[in-house]
Amino acid sequence: MALLSGIRELWAETLGDPAVCIAVLDGSVDLSHPSLKGANLTWGETLVPGIADLGLASRHGTHVASVIFGRHDGLVPGVAPRCRGILLPIFRSLGEQSFQPCSQLDLARAITQAVQQGAHVVNISGGQFSPSGTAHPLLADVVRDCARRGVLIVAAAGNDGCACLHIPAALDSVLAVGAMDARGEPLDSSNWGGPYGIQGILAPGVDILGAQPGGGTARATGTSYATALISGVAALLVSLQRKRGRPPSPLLVREALLRSAIGCDQQPTTDCRRLLAGRLNVNGAVSILVRSMPAMSDSPTAPIDSAPNQNQPAAATPTPLAPSGDAVRPAAVQPSACGCQTGAPQLVYALGQLSYDLVSEARLDGLAQTIAGVAGASAPERVLAFDRRRMLAHLDAHPWDSAAVEWTLSLDGTAIYAVRPQGPFAADVYKQLRRFLREQLDEGVERVSIPGVVAGKATLLLGQVVPVVVPELRGMFSWTTAALTDAVAGAAPAEGAPQQERDAHAQCKAGVRNFLDRVYHGLRNLGLMPQDRAINFAATNAFAFEKIYEVALKEKMELESVNVVRSPICRPGSDCWDVEVYFFYPERQVQTVRRVYRFTVDVSDIVPVTVGPTRSWFTR
Repeated sequence: MALLSGIRELWAETLGDPAVCIAVLDGSVDLSHPSLKGANLTWGETLVPGIADLGLASRHGTHVASVIFGRHDGLVPGVAPRCRGILLPIFRSLGEQSFQPCSQLDLARAITQAVQQGAHVVNISGGQFSPSGTAHPLLADVVRDCARRGVLIVAAAGNDGCACLHIPAALDSVLAVGAMDARGEPLDSSNWGGPYGIQGILAPGVDILGAQPGGGTARATGTSYATALISGVAALLVSLQRKRGRPPSPLLVREALLRSAIGCDQQPTTDCRRLLAGRLNVNGAVSILVRSMPAMSDSPTAPIDSAPNQNQPAAATPTPLAPSGDAVRPAAVQPSACGCQTGAPQLVYALGQLSYDLVSEARLDGLAQTIAGVAGASAPERVLAFDRRRMLAHLDAHPWDSAAVEWTLSLDGTAIYAVRPQGPFAADVYKQLRRFLREQLDEGVERVSIPGVVAGKATLLLGQVVPVVVPELRGMFSWTTAALTDAVAGAAPAEGAPQQERDAHAQCKAGVRNFLDRVYHGLRNLGLMPQDRAINFAATNAFAFEKIYEVALKEKMELESVNVVRSPICRPGSDCWDVEVYFFYPERQVQTVRRVYRFTVDVSDIVPVTVGPTRSWFTR
């Protein structure tokens, strides 16, 4: 670690606090390596097997993990060996020299798991090249949620050697990391430009020693390894906060690292843009944290349970991410290179559109032959298996074949879960799934709710891997936004009713529609986090808003925002969240006065439930 100036002084203070947790989202890691034996590391179950091999993804993941957690009495001394680690594999090896990247959707899912399992710092030594620097809305929302909860994401800036951006490094609140050599000069391959100049930092990235699967070591170059160094330093600084009796604040650490970075004015270089916000300055960051903490008290931090929501723009179908390597510009999130498991079942309450998949070529041919009534399936007959109306007619006549297709829940055309009924009422659930699909085709149903428990993973026909949800029948519903709006607003006034009454009814419908659109589009999510399950249930149970909108109309209020925060009051053994709906008075001269309505949702069970009456008060 000679390349990392100031690290020995920081090690004299702390080698890491076991209460400080770093999540590593990368390839699988060889935990039997001498440098990692005895390290405080646990696996998190993802869509990628956690079994290390000799492939590229495992070599990258093992190298990155050892840079952070390597024992000081082993072959690779890590930066923060005594911190706790969560290993969440997202890259899969495809032989020794290639790997399968992950989608932005899978990355969002893994970050959510890291936060749920207590991570303070999330290391992502990878990214996806993005000309615009924008991410899929679900990933962008998860990253924003990390900032609100005080979790620091450290991500590689990429190795394309241009003024170009990678996701997630380019997203707000992420600490982007570029690579420099021993003289402090940025590597020719290290990216720069855009938001990197404000939220990026350079760290050593040349010939970084790391562990390799099977027991060996290797030296590698790239922003992947610079990112691992920064994640380790950030965890040490959070550990130092705890040692000095201060609450852990990874976002304050981020600010200290950026404020202390050595820029072009202190150490000039040919092209100052390539320095990002500056070079890593360990001693300077320690000094800021230890001596200037009061001046930083207003920095952007948020309690762990705070989760306000904002509207998100639409985006294209998520594409894959990969490790950040020096030689490739991946078309997906890829690696960037040249004990926290609770054991509790993962609950889901997700909203989306229902569909199905044929799983394999053999399954596709088998169903196509049955539907077409032919001995062999030619191309036209194979198409019949994707004709939803023909498939439904076949499943109605042969309900046992409902288990032969892989039912899926999708958002914006992208499958996010496979839905597999189990247990004594599986036949009833399959019947409900068929009904939902028919309603989507015939009645314009836009949303279905799928509560359940994550139980493994499934590979779809085109190779996409998604989590499997075992659904709970009693919480499965389908609806159109228009029908739900009409149900909440009530029957329209008679044709001869006063204009004021008809206007009030129209305003009520518009208000309910506004709330539902906000949830469906602006607050869409994977339904994994407790607050996400709460807001999804609120959208399903929109009748809870009927009385709210009656009052809002009478007082001429309009919807401003919808937030979800942990409820300060809850029943023993429950997990309660408050859904807060804020209204403002557009006709009043003083519009700072708002009225908030709050109702509580208990998400401790598979199917959430509202608790207690709706409460209301004025606020500014």
